[in-house]
Amino acid sequence: MVIDMRKIIVLSFISLDGVMQAPGGSEEDTSEGFKYGGWSFPFADEASGQLMGKQINDSYDLLLGRKTYDIFAGYWPKQDEVTSPVAKAFNAVTKYVVSDDSSLELAWDKSELVTGDVTAKLKALKAEEGKDLQVHGSAKLIQTLLKEDLVDELWLKTYPVTLGPGKKLFAEGTIPAGWELTESTVTPKGVIFANYKRSGEVQTGSFA
Repeated sequence: MVIDMRKIIVLSFISLDGVMQAPGGSEEDTSEGFKYGGWSFPFADEASGQLMGKQINDSYDLLLGRKTYDIFAGYWPKQDEVTSPVAKAFNAVTKYVVSDDSSLELAWDKSELVTGDVTAKLKALKAEEGKDLQVHGSAKLIQTLLKEDLVDELWLKTYPVTLGPGKKLFAEGTIPAGWELTESTVTPKGVIFANYKRSGEVQTGSFA
């Protein structure tokens, strides 16, 4: 029997200039003096909420970097699962946490540590039978995933704002790669939801 590989899907909120740092709150991530935390909030509306609800559910497991895991673990277990479908989903699924600290203790229920040869372990994880893996936040981890060509899909939310300095989605890990648009929509407040899947190598040509 052929087992379909698990996909790694990166979900990111990004500005027009590619910044993904601290979209949700002023104190989410102030590293390197970032002062625009919460920049996605003014664009929230019912349409965005419905689209996000379709993307975040318990049919996926989570793959997170250490910093994002700490933020999530300190927040989602405390939320009311009756009123928050996201909390219900995140608390229910398995959380795979990538960290250099092999002694790290993970208090959030259903959390598993990924350490050591991370690339090899992620490849093995993808080859297992199971749910696809969603990556939220985790800017440093995403660079490893991009560099090792482990990202199968990008589900991007692009906001009509430029932020200048800040952690970028496409930074030092980015490699030349082809991507195919599979789905897109624009909310009334101008947020572009666009999903892409990996589609081979970069194609070139000439108009000459």
